[in-house]
Amino acid sequence: MVCDADVLVVGAGPAGAAAAIHAADAGLDVLLVDTATFPRDKTCGDGLTPRAIHQLGRLGLADEVTRDYHNKGLKLRGFGGSVTAPWPEGHYGTLGSAMPRTEFDHLLVRTAVARGATLWEGATATAVRREGRRIGEVTVRHGGIEKQVRARWVLVADGVRSTFGKLLGREWHRGEVYGIAARSYCTSPMSTEPWIHSDVELLDADGVVQPGYGWIFPLGDGRVNLGAGALSTDTRPARVNTKRLLSHYAAQKRTEWQLGPEQDVTSAMLPMGGAVSNVAGPNWLLIGDSAALVNPLNGEGIDYGMESAEMAVDLLLDAGRRDLTLVWPHLLRGAYGEAFLLARTAARLLTYPRFLPVVGPLGLRGPVGAVVMPAAARLMGNLITDEDRDLVARLWRLSGGVVSRARRDTPLWSSTV
Repeated sequence: MVCDADVLVVGAGPAGAAAAIHAADAGLDVLLVDTATFPRDKTCGDGLTPRAIHQLGRLGLADEVTRDYHNKGLKLRGFGGSVTAPWPEGHYGTLGSAMPRTEFDHLLVRTAVARGATLWEGATATAVRREGRRIGEVTVRHGGIEKQVRARWVLVADGVRSTFGKLLGREWHRGEVYGIAARSYCTSPMSTEPWIHSDVELLDADGVVQPGYGWIFPLGDGRVNLGAGALSTDTRPARVNTKRLLSHYAAQKRTEWQLGPEQDVTSAMLPMGGAVSNVAGPNWLLIGDSAALVNPLNGEGIDYGMESAEMAVDLLLDAGRRDLTLVWPHLLRGAYGEAFLLARTAARLLTYPRFLPVVGPLGLRGPVGAVVMPAAARLMGNLITDEDRDLVARLWRLSGGVVSRARRDTPLWSSTV
């Protein structure tokens, strides 16, 4: 069985579904495939920063996502101090939210179908037939039948493991910092609390500070998303069981938040900061988590996923028969390269056992914390743009430039032709 499409999108998470929406809105014939059947769960903190809400606005979905619940910013706590950091005024607005991925991803998929995309659920892309270096056909097993899909372009959005991306040559560089995390849902009468909560002094059961943070994201539906994550590299792996760490963190917060038992506990590993190679070919691109478009400081990737989806579709509309192998990594480096390299460098420091116990008290106590942590929250929320001219933005860009020159040989969406 042979099927034709202008665009085949492999993976229907936020990046893939957003790409399908943008492509369908542009009048392209879109086939969206995913191994799961929706609604389905996904390991995630479920938080949506103002940057993500801004991108949802471009899809016409911001009002629907923020109608029942929205948040004002971050509350960070640890090392004997605490700081409240509202979402700053700026390009992306001051409205954040949170929505379980079972609902959020399903909303995006339904919207893609409503806009004209064809959806195959329970469909796995298993093989490719190449025409030179281009993808000629993709074999998709759907409904027990192997179907051959011929598409002008293929967008790969199959998540952090990117099974199909690996088939195309995608490589994850674990020498760079990556995340490990576990997530749960707990009932709580504080589910309408309008602040995201983050504990940056994350202790394991032995009282050892871990290189990460615990989070509580109110969902507005009688539940909170509670999780814990740590940073790791292949040379300094985080020696912690994330599910046990989550359970310990939940026990610490149970009385304050009146938490019910942890439910639907899941865990995942997360490549970050563009630390992958071979993200494009002549007529195919990796987007979202499959391209490691994840902030190394906080694990946030939904906003980058939807942004990269729009960038990719814009590129396809202008591409013709042009070879995109080098074009796409060049665009990613221009959009995110300096920020990701700087964030990866900062995150790497956190993997040194003595670093966080020394700098944590300085950042969260007294007048220093009152200045530093709102700026850090702005960075963690991915809320600095090229148009920003304030001191924090200029220092961030200056530091990014310095780090980029110092680490010019670091893997960052590298390509082999």
